[in-house]
Amino acid sequence: MSVEAIPDPVPGPGEVVVKVAACGICASDLHFIHGEMPLPAPTPLTMGHEPSGTIAAVGPDVPVWREGDPVSLHAGKVCMACARCAAGRLEECRNPQVMGIHYDGAWAEFVRVPWYSMARIPPGVSFEHAAIACDAVSTPYAALIDRGTVRPGERVGIWGIGGLGTHAVQIARMAGASFVVAVDPIEAARERARAVGADLALDPSEDVPGAIRDATHGRGLDLAVDAIGRSAVVRQAMFSLERGGRIVLMGQSMESLDAGPILFLSFLGTSILGHLGYSKAHLEQVLDLIATGRLDLSRSISDRLPLERVQEGVERLTSKEESTVRLVVLPNGEPPAPGS
Repeated sequence: MSVEAIPDPVPGPGEVVVKVAACGICASDLHFIHGEMPLPAPTPLTMGHEPSGTIAAVGPDVPVWREGDPVSLHAGKVCMACARCAAGRLEECRNPQVMGIHYDGAWAEFVRVPWYSMARIPPGVSFEHAAIACDAVSTPYAALIDRGTVRPGERVGIWGIGGLGTHAVQIARMAGASFVVAVDPIEAARERARAVGADLALDPSEDVPGAIRDATHGRGLDLAVDAIGRSAVVRQAMFSLERGGRIVLMGQSMESLDAGPILFLSFLGTSILGHLGYSKAHLEQVLDLIATGRLDLSRSISDRLPLERVQEGVERLTSKEESTVRLVVLPNGEPPAPGS
């Protein structure tokens, strides 16, 4: 990667340009940087898909939004070519594009986005928290609440306590889970999981299914969430489930999935559910939960870096020598305080 000076983007019809206040560095960025997953857009490409900022310019045919409005950005746009887009069902687009993967993202001073991708930042929510609300919080929120359909009183397990997993623990507790277990090989991550509400934190090298059954009086989990994207995680989670339990695959990788004998899955009624991302509605709900104090992100920002040090942030996240929740890039310097 390199930091280069390029012309500032200009909004076209239906577009706005946002001056980026903060943008997270996500583990999924690493998969593309290191060639572990194919990048669909040609390079050079500006990455970054967890941004917030203020509207700097408004193009033609943009309703309501005005220059200076503080916004969090749903990091995607629709294809406007499939049958669902033609029918006006934009949230159900068959070929959605992701910021920083299919088109230029927000590790930049300015980013150009469609007007419908923006969510207004509520009073009292910082730009850093509004940035990581995109993906780091909204993705586990969607994975647990909608895809995993977690219900009050259920027992939930989270594998991988990084950016997604830390917030998944909090969301499970907020949703009324009666028991939450966190699984991670890093002791600092397990300590963080306990601090944000996990009842039990385990190293994956332990007898995780046995420890979970001991802690749940032999019942196991109703819902397991893989926040890493590893076949070994799915197998360990599968043996930790109650009959009729569900596994949500939230982490991303190119690994082949070996979940064990089909008869075993069929006999126990196990569901394995793929999951990707979040909707605009999820982002708006998460912002409201942050604003009202229902969702506490005070432990979520591990460090703040200027744009010139984004490579350092990528290397720190790659090395796994420290346990981070989110490293955040500040392309235009220290952002203003909420409401200023």
